[in-house]
Amino acid sequence: MKFDNILSEIGGVGKFQIKLILIQVLSRITLPCHFLLNNFMAGVPSHHCNISTLDNLNVSSNLTWEQKLAIGIPTEMDGTLSSCLMFSKPRLPRLLNSSEESSVVHCQNGWVYSKRYFKSTLATEWDLVCSRKGMNKATATIFFIGVMLGAPLFGYLSDRFGRRRLLLVSYLTTMTFAVLSALSTSYVMFVIMRFFTGMSISGISIISIVLNIEWLGVEQRTLFGVIFSLDWTLGNAILVGIARMINEWRLLILVVTSPLILALVAWRWLPESGRWLMANGKVDDAHYYINQCAEMNNRSKCMANITPRMLLESVDTDTDDNKYTFVDLFKTANMRKLAICSGIVWFGVAFTYYGITLNISGPAQAGTSLSTGLFLFINLFVSKDKWVIRTIVGVLGKAVSEASFTIIFFYTIELYPTVIRQNGVGYTSFVARLAVSISPLIMLLEDLWPLLPPMTYCGMAVLSGLVVLLLPETQNTRMPEFIEDIDKPREKLSRGKTI
Repeated sequence: MKFDNILSEIGGVGKFQIKLILIQVLSRITLPCHFLLNNFMAGVPSHHCNISTLDNLNVSSNLTWEQKLAIGIPTEMDGTLSSCLMFSKPRLPRLLNSSEESSVVHCQNGWVYSKRYFKSTLATEWDLVCSRKGMNKATATIFFIGVMLGAPLFGYLSDRFGRRRLLLVSYLTTMTFAVLSALSTSYVMFVIMRFFTGMSISGISIISIVLNIEWLGVEQRTLFGVIFSLDWTLGNAILVGIARMINEWRLLILVVTSPLILALVAWRWLPESGRWLMANGKVDDAHYYINQCAEMNNRSKCMANITPRMLLESVDTDTDDNKYTFVDLFKTANMRKLAICSGIVWFGVAFTYYGITLNISGPAQAGTSLSTGLFLFINLFVSKDKWVIRTIVGVLGKAVSEASFTIIFFYTIELYPTVIRQNGVGYTSFVARLAVSISPLIMLLEDLWPLLPPMTYCGMAVLSGLVVLLLPETQNTRMPEFIEDIDKPREKLSRGKTI
């Protein structure tokens, strides 16, 4: 009696699974908010040098504000005021001798920022503009480095101690570091807190999706997996609305993090993964949650023949003292093949997705990756003046790239065995974040040849699509429980029955 067979009896989708998914939405809508938060809190409003010292020279008392700017700040070639330069002395003819010229210097007394769109941002808080603008962009990089390192960490810990416990840890640490980042008194303190926020929130990202999929039956994994992924779109919409109303970066961080308070309260109703409990020999706890699922799905009669002893006997692999780690991903030949190929696919998907931004099964993953490469390839031969065609092809490429990213999450979960599934998802997420950090740098290659960046993205998309063909099909198959299951042919299931 495998867990998939049990799920088919007690209900692979029902009130129990719907409750689980809805509770998870509370935390998952914060993911896109934090991942894209830098677009708003690191916004750089229009600015120019502070020329208030002109008032001390008694040369501008009768001048309008526009006239003060004209005598204090040089203009760029397009006629706009310089953001980073000022005149060392006001350019009034009566103040300049024939032998004296007003030189252009960098801002001496700070900057004046427009309040039209932003009341305060990281840039205005710590003057992260001009020569310090790289520090502003670095805040996003540091956050994603935290996400990259947090993925394998939470992957290992949740395989070791369970999904439910580590979700609680992720909730608490994300809230703590997010609040501390909003209360930061210096730039250094802020980036450190954002780093740890990234590490913490990666736990929510990888654990929540695995917990949901592990409670879904074979026939329902595809549909409800896609529905579950829509919370990212919901989070995006919420972020835009909130950012529209709140233009102060500290308050914005607190508001987008606030759903975690509700998630923390609702955590008590989250079940542990029945698959994980059975795979780790915790049959009493597994029986408790399976019975809970059956009751909520009105399948209590099915539990009459299922006892903890039967569950223990169904676990045909000795799990005593087994402590799986990242190393186990490469322990056997088939696991090495799975890890290497899935790593390449994740790298290609993330690399292409962020490159063109900034029935779910193996063939579907290959198709979407290859389609992304195809649309990118087509755009190579469309001239830039035909912007309508380029936009249509680009949008289609972005759409299939989005689909590819959605599919690869669920496909990976179906590929890895339960005892090391979170390690696998953590590892592939790490590789994906590595691709995210590299992807924007590819645009620098256009200095060598304008077509080189799009060709690189195209080639990586096609490569990842071809590598998927080396991986096994997972449609309507039982999810593996142990590493030993990877060496066995995948069992096909139809309407909950093994065939």
